[in-house]
Amino acid sequence: MTQPNPKRTAHRVSRSATWIRGHAGVVTSAVVIIGLLLAVVVTRLSSASPRPAPLEPLRYLGVYERTAPRSYTSIDKFARAIGKQPNLATYYSSWLEPFQVGFATEAAKRGAIPLVQINPDHVRLAAIASGRYDDYLRTFAAAVRSYNHQVIVGFGHEMNGSWFSWGYRNTSPTVFVAAWRHIVTVFHGQGARNVTWLWTINIIDPQGGISSPAPWWPGSSYVTWVGIDGYYFKPSWSFAPLFGPTIKAVRTLTHDPILIAETGAGTAAGQPAKIADLFAGIRAYGLLGFVWFDAKNIQNWSLSSPAAVAAFRQGAKAYKDPHH
Repeated sequence: MTQPNPKRTAHRVSRSATWIRGHAGVVTSAVVIIGLLLAVVVTRLSSASPRPAPLEPLRYLGVYERTAPRSYTSIDKFARAIGKQPNLATYYSSWLEPFQVGFATEAAKRGAIPLVQINPDHVRLAAIASGRYDDYLRTFAAAVRSYNHQVIVGFGHEMNGSWFSWGYRNTSPTVFVAAWRHIVTVFHGQGARNVTWLWTINIIDPQGGISSPAPWWPGSSYVTWVGIDGYYFKPSWSFAPLFGPTIKAVRTLTHDPILIAETGAGTAAGQPAKIADLFAGIRAYGLLGFVWFDAKNIQNWSLSSPAAVAAFRQGAKAYKDPHH
């Protein structure tokens, strides 16, 4: 988190001390007086709280809707509700599903980047790493290259959890890393250089069996951004304890930019307050932004009240699209 910076105070004290030393032989009495005044000033400055550094602007504001990638209609509806056009549009792609060029084209018309999370459901990741699915990967990569706009691609998100077939109880980290690196290598071989590679983990929860993501780290040569998934389930939850430990763990691996790639707050958690907390946390930690999961899953994460929409509108005022 951004820490207070007292450099301005220290700079002023340093310059005053230098002036006194340089003129000590000329006006001794003045030195005494100035020294007394300086002591008073330093005491007052040291007792005051330093001003924190300005918060980072929100650069990416994204959304997932159940209708994606079949339709862009729900994303447009979400945009009208919050008063901003999201510049990230997420969809989840099953294994062997082609790149959805139509959806990506609709995103591009609105100045948005498609974010594709490829889910290898019930596919042996060792087979991916060995090249068995290279025809599919080359076809997907060629379509992305031909799209000729930026695309964010993830693979096997939340692998440090246990609920997916590619998760830690079903697939070893070593095999996951081998599959990830192979996919990136195939894309590079097809000339698909317009890809931002998003390595997405779940927030750490030792009590829930969700461990540090370090064993799944493919290396900086294979990752562009880090994604973190996490949700507000309870009214007592807030950004720092929810995401902070995972951000700290990521920073031991890489200084790549971090995106909250999937998040939401249920109605039981108190959506308006949690939305305000989310926007504030993103800016305080200097993260890229977030993708709101605007759908029902374990809870109903959709914006469900005028107060929640108003909180989202207020937070989105800090949004500054880096492409405009």
